[in-house]
Amino acid sequence: MTAATHSSLFPQVPESADAVLDGLDPEQREVATALHGPVCVLAGAGTGKTRAITHRIAYGVRAGILPPASVLAVTFTNRAAGEMRGRLRELGAGGVQARTFHSAALRQLQYFWPKVIGGEMPRLLERKIQLVAEAAARCRIRLDRNELRDVTSEIEWAKVTQTVPADYPAAVAKSLRDAPRDPSEISQIYGLYEQLKRDRAVIDFEDVLLLTVGILQDRHDVADLIRRQYQHFVVDEYQDVSPLQQRLLDLWLGDRENLCVVGDASQTIYSFTGATPDHLLNFRTRHPSATVVKLIRDYRSTPQVVHLANGLLGQARGRAAEHRLELVSQRDPGPDPAYTEYPDEPAEAEGTARRIRDLIAAGVPAGEIAVLYRINAQSEVYEQALAYAGVPYQLRGAERFFERQEVREAGVALRGAARAGSNDALLDDAEDLPSQVRAVLSTKGWTTEPPTGSGAVRDRWESLAALVRLAEDFARAKTGATLADLVTELDERAAAQHAPTVQGVTLASLHAAKGLEWDAVFLVGLTEGMMPITYAKTDEQVEEERRLLYVGVTRARFHLTLSWALSRAPGGRAGRRPTRFLSGLRPGSTAPGNRAAAGGAEGGQGGRRKRRGPVLCRVCGKTLTDAGEMKLMRCEDCPSDMDEALYERLRDWRSGQARLLGQPAYCVFTDKTLMAIAEAVPGDERELSAISGVGGRKLDRFGADVLAICAGQDPEEGQDED
Repeated sequence: MTAATHSSLFPQVPESADAVLDGLDPEQREVATALHGPVCVLAGAGTGKTRAITHRIAYGVRAGILPPASVLAVTFTNRAAGEMRGRLRELGAGGVQARTFHSAALRQLQYFWPKVIGGEMPRLLERKIQLVAEAAARCRIRLDRNELRDVTSEIEWAKVTQTVPADYPAAVAKSLRDAPRDPSEISQIYGLYEQLKRDRAVIDFEDVLLLTVGILQDRHDVADLIRRQYQHFVVDEYQDVSPLQQRLLDLWLGDRENLCVVGDASQTIYSFTGATPDHLLNFRTRHPSATVVKLIRDYRSTPQVVHLANGLLGQARGRAAEHRLELVSQRDPGPDPAYTEYPDEPAEAEGTARRIRDLIAAGVPAGEIAVLYRINAQSEVYEQALAYAGVPYQLRGAERFFERQEVREAGVALRGAARAGSNDALLDDAEDLPSQVRAVLSTKGWTTEPPTGSGAVRDRWESLAALVRLAEDFARAKTGATLADLVTELDERAAAQHAPTVQGVTLASLHAAKGLEWDAVFLVGLTEGMMPITYAKTDEQVEEERRLLYVGVTRARFHLTLSWALSRAPGGRAGRRPTRFLSGLRPGSTAPGNRAAAGGAEGGQGGRRKRRGPVLCRVCGKTLTDAGEMKLMRCEDCPSDMDEALYERLRDWRSGQARLLGQPAYCVFTDKTLMAIAEAVPGDERELSAISGVGGRKLDRFGADVLAICAGQDPEEGQDED
């Protein structure tokens, strides 16, 4: 048996503690037998981390080292907690508490409330959005349904990062977070929301953690009782811990160190909810005596899939990237990942549907196939293509397209406009069907330009924009089609998609796919602006987008297809580019660190156009932000291979040119540019133009001189020869 072996529905309970260890690889066995002191398990995707930690708990219980009631295992979803409890039962370790952070805290809060606070515990508010709406109304701030959802999410983020209402604007500015409304308005709504909760004696889910933390901080007797109850802690997906959850964990632990954490910084994709990998990355600093085990044997994916996953992380930058794990596949070889470029989005969806139909015909179950995209609004064209191809599908982590609130509202508005016809003043200036639809949907939030930022407002706009595109395509296909014809088409599409979709192909966003796996995965829409998403501005935001793609790649066991479309609609301008994250990995692309190749590949105008994307140090690979370092293409502290004699000759030449022009020397070339030239020693115009600071005008004016000096010639000799 290997870690990849699927258990039967009714597995036999191991006969002994030693039998629990059977089938574990050496690293998993090391995790399972490390039962004392702090333990940090760095587990890559598909390496059997859940297997390792459940066997660790079961081995400790079966060996009599860990009393079942003394162990608390926490994770982040009810599904994961349920899976962990099921595995522990199968291993003969029933009685161990496996819960989410919220579930464990709520249980403790309910038990200790009468003793510590007195009376009945406040009612738990299942949905805070209605109270947030009331708070906004009292503040005389109007929020539509989607803004309301976004503001509610901001309040949740503030609470898990332990930010009080008055500090919210400063916290947003410090974190470079895109707030859905003016931060001062959200601060005002947040403050009144908290007041309304107090007035009505209700608490929300974040309060469960906050109140438990408060009780454990203030009542040492309660903290002692919990610490006597739970003496061994296991935390799964530790890279997703928020500051508030870490504070609660610290209080559960006290001054003890019987803690095992499991995580992978390269799978941190929920920072917008307050999650941070810092606790995982700082674990050895906080616990110097920690046992650290790395799980790198990938039992999920073929060597070809793993090679691509490793390549993605090999280009990553930032602190999380410094701790990346190089996975080693344990599976037999499979097909290479397929890279497909399509002329437009409908062609991409239709091509994907055809490939899926071929896989199903070849014996791959539909339930073992997934189509993953960046945002939920991308699903509609794939729903349509799969339905047309007769392939069953199911949506995960999102409402079906035609069941989304904004789509239903748009349908009602379009139906009303179709009935009113020429009597609707809204349509007076609309000359054709697409313009009529745009006019109607503009009352529902559609605009010609997408909103900035992410969240519900952007999702709503994407859904409405999909309807606008559908109207444009319908009008092209059906000459003379009316608004009533389009409404009928929408009704027919919605009805066709209500069929049962059991064991269908999974359609999901990359975020919703975390923790899942399939035999075949299609990663679609991989263009700049979608991956990374447009509103990922900072280096860290871009790196999180890279990690999101990494999560998508590592969902595939055997078949992996990556695709993108050059334009949105058929016949549109082919102005899109495939994601930068695949540069150097997909056939025919250039690695991001190759300056000369980048200059040629992106060049028009004789190769003078500069490459795009982050500038990386050519020595250590770090992302450069300082202008001087970007010119040098290296960190200031990294070792230089500059030709000192060449640098001095260039400086002397520059002084002469400056005198002739009557300008300061830096107007010819800056010191940093001369240093970069002396380090690169370019041999031709293409290599010289790849150096930052050498633009097209300076290349024409000074290029021949500089290349002559680099070749060891006198500039005038170089000009004569030219």
